[in-house]
Amino acid sequence: MKKTERKTLVILDAHAIIHRAYHALPSFTDSAGNPTGALYGLASMLIRIIEELAPHYLVAAYDLAAPTFRHHAYEAYKGTRAKTDDELVAQLDRSRDIFSAFGVPCLDAEGFEADDIIGTLVERLKKEKNLSIIIATGDMDTLQLVDDDRVRVFTLKKGVTDTVIYDEKGVEARYGFSPKQLTDFKALRGDPSDNIIGVKGIGEKTATSIVQAFGSIEALYQSLEKNPAAGKKAGLSDRIVELLIEHKDDAFFSKTLATIRRDAPVTYELPTTDHTKALDTHVLMDVMNQYEFRSLIPRVKKLFSIETTPVQVPESDAELFRETQIAFWLLDSEKTTPSLDVILGSTKTTTLADAREIIFKELKKRNLIDLFEKVEKPLIPIVADMTRYGIAIDRDHFLALKKKMTIELAAIEENIANVAGKRINLNSPKQLSELLFDTLGLKAKGKRKESGAFTTNADALVALSDAHPVIPLILKYRETQKLLTTYVEALLGHIKDDGRIHATFFQDGAATGRFSSANPNLQNIPARGEQAKDIRAGFIAGKGNVFVSCDYSQIELRVLAILSGDSGLITIFKNNEDIHSSVAASMFHVSKEQVTADMRRVAKVINFGIIFGMGVSALSKNLGTDRAKAQEFYANYFATFPQVATYLEDIKKRAHDTGYTETLFGRRRYFPTMRSKLPHLRAFAERMASNAPIQGTEADILKIAIVLVDHDIRAAGLAENVHLVLQVHDELVYEVDESVAEKVVGIIERAMDGVFERSPIKIPKLPVELTVATGIGRRLDELK
Repeated sequence: MKKTERKTLVILDAHAIIHRAYHALPSFTDSAGNPTGALYGLASMLIRIIEELAPHYLVAAYDLAAPTFRHHAYEAYKGTRAKTDDELVAQLDRSRDIFSAFGVPCLDAEGFEADDIIGTLVERLKKEKNLSIIIATGDMDTLQLVDDDRVRVFTLKKGVTDTVIYDEKGVEARYGFSPKQLTDFKALRGDPSDNIIGVKGIGEKTATSIVQAFGSIEALYQSLEKNPAAGKKAGLSDRIVELLIEHKDDAFFSKTLATIRRDAPVTYELPTTDHTKALDTHVLMDVMNQYEFRSLIPRVKKLFSIETTPVQVPESDAELFRETQIAFWLLDSEKTTPSLDVILGSTKTTTLADAREIIFKELKKRNLIDLFEKVEKPLIPIVADMTRYGIAIDRDHFLALKKKMTIELAAIEENIANVAGKRINLNSPKQLSELLFDTLGLKAKGKRKESGAFTTNADALVALSDAHPVIPLILKYRETQKLLTTYVEALLGHIKDDGRIHATFFQDGAATGRFSSANPNLQNIPARGEQAKDIRAGFIAGKGNVFVSCDYSQIELRVLAILSGDSGLITIFKNNEDIHSSVAASMFHVSKEQVTADMRRVAKVINFGIIFGMGVSALSKNLGTDRAKAQEFYANYFATFPQVATYLEDIKKRAHDTGYTETLFGRRRYFPTMRSKLPHLRAFAERMASNAPIQGTEADILKIAIVLVDHDIRAAGLAENVHLVLQVHDELVYEVDESVAEKVVGIIERAMDGVFERSPIKIPKLPVELTVATGIGRRLDELK
């Protein structure tokens, strides 16, 4: 007779999983500003459990806020635990929505913990024929419930992805005793996380030896009462025996606290239908969209074989769809390059036409229609042409560079082995940690990770640069390896048959309004250093053509001067002075001739720190000074340019009042967490809000410039001779027929310089002008 296959019940320890997700993942928020990081982690974990364990049934066990029988018996139970963060409390309250969406019933009982709910279910169901029980949790308390391979524990070792399953043999391998003896171990050792005291003076090693020797604390104390010498025979010192006898009551009380109850008043019957068959996938998809878990939606669809068939965009409607994407993004800039699913889900429509009607009605309501019609819409064909035309690559140059870098890496690796005295895998953080902090004895910054290794990230290594000659070599190895893999090899892999790379550029690819690029990302081509020069030299103009590069000079600070109206900054730009030297002279109260290179460096860091919302701590790190000195620099800056300080405060206040910021041209960026009850979320929103109008206005200027250049080039009859190939930061790079290069330079410069005067969106006359620096060359590295 064929053996019946076991079905699997997964019991989820809700609080333990949510706590682990909360501390393992960033503080995500939805578009309304509600924290969702723990909920995202919970949903991700549920998906993984269903993928890996294929359960037939699922049920979740919850703690309640009210005290349990353990608290009544022992007032200090869990008394050492910190108060739960408000952000986590809010997500615990909403977590039942996630379980409900996945078709998972939730159980709780007043006076009992989730572990007791789990213990009760295990006790009732473990004798069911053909049923396997797996407890999914984030801590180890439930290991005492493990029973052979019928009851196992699926637990998180680290984060929400590193997991392990314990059966009885696994518990014995880890602890040296059986699962049911874990309560005896805790009775002796205690449990600091739950504030269970155990026997004072008994550590982990001794507790393990006692459990292995006697089996249980009951047997231990029976032996000691019958024959006090029994402890000595088991290898226990007289002092340990004295402690055991003195704290007998503590041991038994601790065991009571540590023992999971099996009699919680909960009702649960195994469903008659498997979980996946009973799941309402429509409800699940609605919740995934509601909580904005966009990256999880493809996993959910694949897992539950959900075939969503939204109205496909006919080829004839592709242009309308692209317009709708960009219009939607203007309303919610965090949703970059939105898919049709996102657009339909957000507008609660089923057709592109209906979604488009809602979106454009809202654009007009928010006075964003001009930005769409006069800036973003005219860009669409220009950006599409940029992708189609592509940029030429010198394949032979990159192949030679690959060979050269590979040889360099081998040489650096050999040098490191000689200096360090041993050879290791430099790409293994654990081996590198052992080399630096164990073998070489360097003093690590921070604590060991769970793996036992110290961090060896870039910041940690830079901080140790002077500690040992091997550190600069490791940093050089990493830099060279990154250039080889991220740029050289990646670029070679993207060259098409025409010898060009056709990267995709997105005008709606960033919340700030800036462009983004992918497949490959051509906006992160390295700009400084000899190796960066080598990489840039591999980008070449086509035969008979040259590159023309036009870069706005100090555009961020010019925009800051315009938006803040600060008379000091405006005067500097009107006089065509070096902004950093002039700011240094004003801050340090010296003449421009007395400004040192270090003074200028400090001014430059502060100038850009102001623009990017850099706090005092970040400023002190960037300047290499202490916090007090950084605070003094900031105070001097704002005393010198008081209207900048006023402007930044006004921006934050307006964002608090309205929920959004606006650029000079009316582009909005919304900050829902600006009104969050959580201080760190508010502070982060304030930093972004102070920067958004500056970066956004800069993005607007670049986009208007592209449209104006395109118009003027066409008006001059040169459209076939000029092609936009790159947009990087404040720079536009065109590939131009060499015979008309000088003429085209003039056209581009005039268009870029004249953005304020020719803007299709009306703005007031401004006190600061734009200036453009131009370069011509056959390769990117030749552009100055």
